[in-house]
Amino acid sequence: MAAYRYRAVVPASGEIRQGSASAADRDALVERLRVDGLAVIEVEELRAAEPGRSRRRGAAVKALPDAVGQLAVLLRAGLTLERALALTVENQRDPALARAIAGLRERVKSGLPLARAMAEADGLFDPTAIALAEAGEAGGDLAGALASLAETLERQAELRRTLNAALFYPAMLLVVALGVILLMMLVVIPQFETLFADLGGDLPPVTALVVGVSRFIREQGLWLLIGLVLAGFAASRLLALPAVRLALDRRILRLPVLGRLVAEAGTARFARTLSALVDGGVALPTALAIAGRTLGNRHMAAAVAPVAQRLGEGGGLAGPLAAAGVFPRLAIGFLRTGEETAQLAPMLARLADVLDREVRATTARLVGLMTPVITIVLGLLVAGIIAAIMSALLGINDLALQ
Repeated sequence: MAAYRYRAVVPASGEIRQGSASAADRDALVERLRVDGLAVIEVEELRAAEPGRSRRRGAAVKALPDAVGQLAVLLRAGLTLERALALTVENQRDPALARAIAGLRERVKSGLPLARAMAEADGLFDPTAIALAEAGEAGGDLAGALASLAETLERQAELRRTLNAALFYPAMLLVVALGVILLMMLVVIPQFETLFADLGGDLPPVTALVVGVSRFIREQGLWLLIGLVLAGFAASRLLALPAVRLALDRRILRLPVLGRLVAEAGTARFARTLSALVDGGVALPTALAIAGRTLGNRHMAAAVAPVAQRLGEGGGLAGPLAAAGVFPRLAIGFLRTGEETAQLAPMLARLADVLDREVRATTARLVGLMTPVITIVLGLLVAGIIAAIMSALLGINDLALQ
């Protein structure tokens, strides 16, 4: 399933219609619109932003929620879209984002709708943002749609900041400890190795092992580093294959703690995006297809695609997602309640809040456990190296006394 934006004309009246829809491919959507009595003018697929391009303009992406929020406030104040975009450009500190919004303004001045201009913004806006803007324009509440988009982007950024801050200390601890071990292996151990060779005699087995590892790292370290780089490159190429990535993502979900964390984090992002799209007036099949693209786990995304197709044919939402077996039970309960009470968007937003808290709590527990484990393991490793050297030195002293 893919999401498309289309423009079509009603032959009898000449009325131009535009909107978004999901279909298996472009031809299937064209055929569906033809059956509905529309003559298709244009069909364009809504594509997600490329990860590499997003990383290159990381500062612009980080500042995007504030920029979208400013634009929503200016529109609610009664300014025209062109003037609101001009003021938003003036308020930006990041040059890349300022240039991108200036490009939006120029395209809007040339007569393009904002959603179409966002789609041509060189990958800065993802399909969720484009669909929300299009729904806001169609419903006459572009300011409300942009405010919802800004809130969604800010919540996602806040969760990323929380996870990065939680993992910073264990990562730094691991880097420092590995640096200390390498320093001992490359600088300290060779000094004692020369001493042991001058004095002669057999080294204790543990000391001989440490000296051998040190010699291997010094003699074969460059080749080992090259091998690790090549292995990492091969692994990245292998993971780029859809079948391999799908199989890996499926196995990740089966892991005891990490699998649940990945599922909850992905479901929270999925639920918040779907809530914003549904609340913004996007048709549920299209909204589900777009929200499914926010799932980083491809196994979960693959489970959403056929559900979106069945929704377009009149099927339900909670039942098929429950049958897929990849979403938490809590999520299925919220979805079922939202469907039964016709309050799907509020229930999805509530679900995202609950899962965000669960992800933060689980991450905090894992980091709290990870930090002492890393400290103990690496401390024992350093202590073992020191003990191996000391045992050899004590053995040499015993020989001297004898």
